[in-house]
Amino acid sequence: MPIEDLRPSIDWGKYQTLTLERRADGVLLITVAEPEGQPAGTLVRRHTEISSIWRDFGDDPELRVAVITGRGDKFWTVEGTDGLDEMLANTGNYDLTVNLIREGLVNAHSIVNCDKPIVSAINGEAMGSGLATALLADISVAATDARLIDGHLLQGIAAGDHSVMIWPLLCGLAKAKLYLLASQDLTGEVAERIGLVSVAVPPGDVLDTALGIAHRMAAGPQHAVRWTKRSLNHWLRTATPAFEASLGFEALSFFGPDLVEALKAQVENRSPRFGAPLAW
Repeated sequence: MPIEDLRPSIDWGKYQTLTLERRADGVLLITVAEPEGQPAGTLVRRHTEISSIWRDFGDDPELRVAVITGRGDKFWTVEGTDGLDEMLANTGNYDLTVNLIREGLVNAHSIVNCDKPIVSAINGEAMGSGLATALLADISVAATDARLIDGHLLQGIAAGDHSVMIWPLLCGLAKAKLYLLASQDLTGEVAERIGLVSVAVPPGDVLDTALGIAHRMAAGPQHAVRWTKRSLNHWLRTATPAFEASLGFEALSFFGPDLVEALKAQVENRSPRFGAPLAW
């Protein structure tokens, strides 16, 4: 049987929250759609789609490098009434929580274990799962004014997705604790200075810079590129136990009162009033 017959058939048409465009040199441009104004369930569907895109990208023999970006002034957020209402409606939903955590696990490990390089073009605000995808990419290009925030604690839940795995490695434990525990946001310019992103450029240059890096890698020796990525990412694989523990605590947080209070406070445009915790 010819080897071509053994390649998996990829249904690229299944992606509804991601716009896919094949560029020259085997570069795949992925553009994320914001859930605001989209049909109900877009937020959950986007989670599902991003958790499977990396395997499809890796399996397509014609593709060499992926670039992921957002639309307008947002890379990927969960802001907006539609997104908050969707989250509120699903708090305490065991089956949905298990699925979201599984997809967060798959997304992170799929990016790390995909042999082909992935570049993030962080054109604007990135938080939650969007920030996870942006920072787990092999090379991250951020707009100097992009707003980066791990919004888990702002929503009353433990930081999961990616931060425990990669922030201490990128910017050091002291900075990681400052931004994660205090829920401090930072600009792309600051993120570059502390080592959280690869490079920060003026807003109008983000996508062109990311694509330029992607095309350079796509023109390089592909086995050497992929083996180098695989070797470097063993640093991230050593953090797998801590990462998976953080996902477990995040899942537990979905069944506590703090998430509901945080979401209601956002909908009502007020500061959350978190109650006293049980002894820990």
